[in-house]
Amino acid sequence: MALIPSFFGSRRTNVFDPFSLDIWDPFDGFFNSALSTVPPSAREASQFANMRIDWKETPEAHVFKADLPGLKKEEVKVEVGEGRILQISGERSREQEEKNDTWHRIERSSGKFLRRFRLPENAKMEKVKASMENGVLTVTVPKEEVKKPEVKSVAISG
Repeated sequence: MALIPSFFGSRRTNVFDPFSLDIWDPFDGFFNSALSTVPPSAREASQFANMRIDWKETPEAHVFKADLPGLKKEEVKVEVGEGRILQISGERSREQEEKNDTWHRIERSSGKFLRRFRLPENAKMEKVKASMENGVLTVTVPKEEVKKPEVKSVAISG
């Protein structure tokens, strides 16, 4: 039973439990109703669309770093395709729910993820390397050396 009347629907609040006091969110349910028209396959693929990836270019290589906490290297796939496309994909399984468990909040993402990057012309596609350490995937794509044009000095006669 709520000790504080709720003016915003059927929210349950208890003045003695600071974790039960919900703040009214004007957008609550808005995104769920907006996503109801999106096919489930598109929603599933976008679960990790917010997966953060850093891409930096050094004089020797292009380096990609992705935070994938809790994933093993066997659960992640790095592929190089036609058109100089680097693809990073995988899936994080949802934690098994027990009958006796009571969940208070589920914020960690689960599901499939996929990110693609078109690499520049100077990328050596056949030399791509990937490693995973402490939940951080590092993909290194070496660059071809840029040949500097030879400059010859020309003697001036006269």
